[in-house]
Amino acid sequence: MKLRSVGRVVLTALPFLLALAVDLLLFATRRDRLPAQLASHFVGNGRVDDYAGQPSYLVVSTLVLLGTGLLWTLMAGFGRFAGAAHRMLVAFGYAFAAFIGYLMGAVLLINVDAVEDAQGRGQGVHFPMWHLAAAFGAGVLAYGLGYLAAALTPVPEPAGNDAPEAGGERVALGAGEVAGWARSVGSWWLPLTALLVVGTGIAVLFTAGRPFAVLTLALGLLIASFARTHVTVDRRGITVSGLLPWPRVRVPLDRIEAAASRDIRPLTEYGGWGYRIRPGRSGVMLRSGEGIVARLTNGRDFAVTVDDSATGAALLNTLIDQRRTEH
Repeated sequence: MKLRSVGRVVLTALPFLLALAVDLLLFATRRDRLPAQLASHFVGNGRVDDYAGQPSYLVVSTLVLLGTGLLWTLMAGFGRFAGAAHRMLVAFGYAFAAFIGYLMGAVLLINVDAVEDAQGRGQGVHFPMWHLAAAFGAGVLAYGLGYLAAALTPVPEPAGNDAPEAGGERVALGAGEVAGWARSVGSWWLPLTALLVVGTGIAVLFTAGRPFAVLTLALGLLIASFARTHVTVDRRGITVSGLLPWPRVRVPLDRIEAAASRDIRPLTEYGGWGYRIRPGRSGVMLRSGEGIVARLTNGRDFAVTVDDSATGAALLNTLIDQRRTEH
């Protein structure tokens, strides 16, 4: 990794490390004044409805801030973020670290000197709702600082142009011939995620009530419907759908200028998996590897990871040529 890349990684990781350091310092200096069981979860009016031990607070704080910081750092160090996109990436990282760090610190401070009951739980603890506004304000301020810091450091140079070109591969079709292409792609993590969400919905049904359970179960079933995604290329354009006809993503043929096949890295290029939107590009990412990348008429790219993407991209280019000839 080049020296400039190391500097960008340090700049991106810094707010998460600082937020964690502040929270750990608050805990270390006030540990003797904290109850064994901290009030850790609150309902809408600030009333306590759950508790967590001191070790749990440390583990959660560390995992949330370090885990999120690691994800942000990987995207900054290895992702294809340049110019304004890079500055926004860094700035949002600063905002998130400040927001979460403030809330975790606030939860700790409101537990200081709380009287313990027989189970060691802090009594009389209340979470004032103005802390949410303060955390949001801290996030906004941190966003500005992060954006300024990123603007004052060397900006990553734009990656080489790997966008689809008009001279890409074609599929040979005779006059009047019509063709279509379809493939399915699966992912091991989607069924597991759906199972986890459905299980959560069942648990919520017996704890928090029916409305929340219905929403959670519906989300789980929606995720399950995309456990196997179907990608179709025809005269309508690109269509990506799950096991059900809706919801689906469709990019009309008249919005596509050219298409190509290339390897796609969802984490570094799109910030993760699923349906992703980022500056200059969007797409459906179910795994790493080959996929179709379509350059749209508005200058953006749409991508979908799927096997045999070279054939799909070549057919798209042929269909684009036919549409232009017809018009």
